Amino acid sequence: MAMAFGIDLGGTKIEIIALDEDGNEKLRRRTSTPQQYDATLEAIKDLVDAAEADLGLQGTLGISHPGAISPATGLMKNANSTWLNGRSFDKDLQAHLERPIAFTNDANCLALSEATDGAGAGAGVVFGVIIGTGVGGGIAANGKVLSGPNAVAGEWGHVPLPWPRDDERPGPDCYCGLKGCVETWLSGTGFAADHARTTGDALRGPDIIVKAAAGDSAAIAAIERYEDRLARGLAIIINILDPDVIVLGGGMSNVQRLYTNVPSLWGRHAFTDEVRTGLKAARFGDSSGVRGAAWLGRDLAA
Repeated sequence: MAMAFGIDLGGTKIEIIALDEDGNEKLRRRTSTPQQYDATLEAIKDLVDAAEADLGLQGTLGISHPGAISPATGLMKNANSTWLNGRSFDKDLQAHLERPIAFTNDANCLALSEATDGAGAGAGVVFGVIIGTGVGGGIAANGKVLSGPNAVAGEWGHVPLPWPRDDERPGPDCYCGLKGCVETWLSGTGFAADHARTTGDALRGPDIIVKAAAGDSAAIAAIERYEDRLARGLAIIINILDPDVIVLGGGMSNVQRLYTNVPSLWGRHAFTDEVRTGLKAARFGDSSGVRGAAWLGRDLAA
């Protein structure tokens, strides 16, 4: 039986999964992420070795990681796990494990997972969206990750919020050095910051959602602003990529009203008479990243 192993390398935890050919989970475990480079390589190796020993077989291996591996330098860039930046992560890990490994970032893994056997299964083009602590995006076309020559395909979190209103200009500061990026508005922290700027009341995103459900007018206004901005942001994706399905993951994807309200709004900005793109929640939720990593490794061996 062929086994596909996937690793999801996060800032606080490293998770491994083993999937059989039908996508059934055969093993899953996790460990804390060491905040140091060499120790991270060793922790991944320990997880893989132990998982293969327990199952009594080897398999393919894919890695979901933060940031991107620069095609220009071969070094990691843009990772919030900063000890990875500037390192030859892919070459070092493959040498450490003495095997070929497939690498891509977490948003690409979300898109691949959901295109393979998730909410976008069977669709030609799936745009995977992460709206959580940050905002990310990934593209799966015909069941394959689209990375691009700069390894930034799908990174819609760092385009300006489209069709900004006067009170949205120039927008909040973004860590990338610019202002008004989609991430500053549509991340969970951006949603909370918008509510705080408007009301003076500093609340966490989930608390705002609870208050909105209870009828609080300020909280309802905050989520309505969020829905309008998300509709504008995704209309740009529809205009450029025209995906069959947009799949949402990350903490804000759990807000159920988005799936009704955002499609009712994005048509006014999409350059078409009728938007046929679907908006769906990730079938595998927080597991999409590690499952996508497993499918990525399997595809490397194909």
